[in-house]
Amino acid sequence: MSDKKQTVLLNNALISPDGKGVNKLFIDIIIEENIPVLCLNHSTRKERLMPFKILYDNNNAFWQQNGNWKYFFTKEDYEKVKDLAIAKGQTREFNIPAGSPAADNRGVAGDEEELEELAVDTGYGSDYKTIAKMTADEKIECLSKNNERLHELIVQKSKDVGAVTEALVSSTKDAALINHAALEEAINLADNEAKKFTQSFVDTTNEMVKSSAQLFSGDVFSDEMMNTLVEKSNGTIVQHMIRVYLSGIAFLSYFNNLVSTSSAIQKLRVSFASKYRKYYQVMLPHISPDDVNLERVFYGGMRAVPPELYYKWAVGFLIHDIGKASAVEYHEGEAKYDRSIVIDHVKMGYKSIVTKTNYPMESSLITGYHHEYYGSSDGYGYFRAYLQQYKKLNPDAKQDYCITYELEPMMDYRALAYFPAKVLEIIDVYDSVTDPHRVYRKAMSPEEALKMMREEFIEKHCKIDAILFDVFATFIREKEKQNKR
Repeated sequence: MSDKKQTVLLNNALISPDGKGVNKLFIDIIIEENIPVLCLNHSTRKERLMPFKILYDNNNAFWQQNGNWKYFFTKEDYEKVKDLAIAKGQTREFNIPAGSPAADNRGVAGDEEELEELAVDTGYGSDYKTIAKMTADEKIECLSKNNERLHELIVQKSKDVGAVTEALVSSTKDAALINHAALEEAINLADNEAKKFTQSFVDTTNEMVKSSAQLFSGDVFSDEMMNTLVEKSNGTIVQHMIRVYLSGIAFLSYFNNLVSTSSAIQKLRVSFASKYRKYYQVMLPHISPDDVNLERVFYGGMRAVPPELYYKWAVGFLIHDIGKASAVEYHEGEAKYDRSIVIDHVKMGYKSIVTKTNYPMESSLITGYHHEYYGSSDGYGYFRAYLQQYKKLNPDAKQDYCITYELEPMMDYRALAYFPAKVLEIIDVYDSVTDPHRVYRKAMSPEEALKMMREEFIEKHCKIDAILFDVFATFIREKEKQNKR
């Protein structure tokens, strides 16, 4: 194990030079230099690289807590902080107690068998190294083989649930990693050249999404096997992408079935005034309260999603994080995080997808617009900036609707939000707070998550859509009932 991969336990690194407390100068330098922390779960063997500041803001003694998580600096980062501390006047000797990882030169927890190689979780997992080394043709071949496998399962009359679930998860993982790798290469190319380079990836991924959507069924999603298979991918971002994609197409299928085969819309219309109007009046203050109704919420009416949009939105769910830098954690509800870094990386990711690929605009906009939060100060995205510019030029312009299925009403500022982006906002937050491998907060149960989301994202300030959230909550509860059968 090279020196670069040696680690120092935080409990040892943050001891003050006199050994009687915490080295406050070290902490100030670590935060100032944005030094990351390697988090290792001894129970699951999962690793994650997190900014020290996020963990510290949430609990300023997190490294001293007993539990499954242990926290480390790389030896390189430790030496950097130590040198900066000396430069700032800290002159006492820095002692690492005997038997610590750095002292016995044996890596994490002093046991090389625990990790054969310190493969720090970059967010995309250890499989990403293999995929990144593939040629473009090899990547396309991998996508094509996955698509062929999905097609073979589609035509089978009697489908093995395990085989279907494994195929859906593995094909989604490969597509996410391959598209991220392709985008990483395309970033360094001129826009036109980049779009030519990525076109085959776009075409093959579009076909894969159509196949997986056809193969998908609620029974597959409710099977515990899916969660087990997702866990085989050790990158936090790619795990999130798999879950969000499969949850997204599951929810769209559920939504279509609900509004097409039941009286759900009529029930919503009847209960709208007493249950929902208060939320939407705030967003449409220029509309008479009597005219704030279901048709004002959904431009053109609440209806099933047509196939041509269904597939484009499914692609958007898949690629929504492919432009995200590995060091940036996905959203965790009300948890503290470095907002400026998150916003910059989301914007950069969205811009790279739009300028370097030919993904359908419907798919691309989802990636950049799913943190808008109905204009809340907690949200961010390009649409609010464009809207501000538009209002400067058209000060009397009003947005008369909340959500649109089509692009045009949003692009010409007749509606506040794009339907699939509002769906992804809900799924994105829910997945983040129920993720079993959250580092600095315990994962919430489904009911805990739904309760928190209603309180924090609807009642305090309506960030996510109240009607879509209620449909989603019913979807989750029905899924949980299936899981318990």
